[in-house]
Amino acid sequence: MTTPNNIPPPDINYYAFDTYQASAQFLRNRLPPELQAIQIGIICGSGLGGLAKTLEEPICEVEYKDIPNFAVSTVPGHVGKLVFGMLAGRATVCMVGRKHMYEGHSLLRTVFPVRVMRLLGAHTLLVTNAAGGLNPDFNVGDIMIIKDHLSIAGFGGCNPLIGANVDDFGPRFPAVSNAYDFDLRVTAFSCATACGLGPFMREGIYAFVPGPSFETRAEARYIRNAGADSVGMSTVPEVIIARHCGMRVLGVSLITNIVPQGHGRSAMQAAAELEPPTASSPGSVSSGPDVAAVMKSMVKNVVEAVSKITEYPHKNDEKVLANHEEVLETSNKRSQAMQELVRLIVGKIPEPSKQ
Repeated sequence: MTTPNNIPPPDINYYAFDTYQASAQFLRNRLPPELQAIQIGIICGSGLGGLAKTLEEPICEVEYKDIPNFAVSTVPGHVGKLVFGMLAGRATVCMVGRKHMYEGHSLLRTVFPVRVMRLLGAHTLLVTNAAGGLNPDFNVGDIMIIKDHLSIAGFGGCNPLIGANVDDFGPRFPAVSNAYDFDLRVTAFSCATACGLGPFMREGIYAFVPGPSFETRAEARYIRNAGADSVGMSTVPEVIIARHCGMRVLGVSLITNIVPQGHGRSAMQAAAELEPPTASSPGSVSSGPDVAAVMKSMVKNVVEAVSKITEYPHKNDEKVLANHEEVLETSNKRSQAMQELVRLIVGKIPEPSKQ
């Protein structure tokens, strides 16, 4: 079965450094002098593409479909373009619309833009996402600064570094235990307080799942018990690649929905609590009219039983369902606050020579 992106074209070698250089040079040729040395890369999560609107002149936009070796984005809320500009005095590129495994991309294609950002000069990556809240203390609209991650997909062999190592970017076995820069996290919390977001700020662990189906309640409990505070379908592969090529990383999750984790109703218990239907005497089923009466009684008993199950008094958390519309709605409500927070953070990031 094919997808809008499917397998990378056979003539593109994603393990060759030249492939990334070609894309970077294509972009560099279209950038004005002020944007020739990019400093900050920003990945905009679901519904957070408005972050690109905070960029100041000079502005340069390039759609993914026009960039050599780039895959396109197919998810609602992910436009599919790179936007270059100045942000708080820093030459910045915003990736408006990320790529995901569930769209049919190989992981190498989802992280390709991060390596191109690095070749354009970016030394710091700010990665944002919309995530489901697992921590019971979290509320919809909270902003979680990521301090660590849990790669559920990685346990199953989904790591963007699998395959031949591209030595020009980094080592074969990079450490990611320090993936989320401590100083950047401190800066994020300070900036959040400065713009009035302090009460909504959280710090926690982000779990990466491949999607596109949302988690079952059992899966959510498993991930929560493993230590995660939020869960989503992106970010981690990009962070791994960014750290592999020496970039500093700050991860920010907008909690757009609360993930249901209850055990649901017990059908066995519900059935046990129902009044047993009245049994008919076997001997009464001896003629046509009696059979009809028994069938009528049977249907009546079944209808009454179904009615009682429907009205079962125990808490029914099976009706709490995640949906992408809720994700986008919350993202839109928090977009202005997220934009201001990112702008303040970028203004506090030191120049490469001062790191």
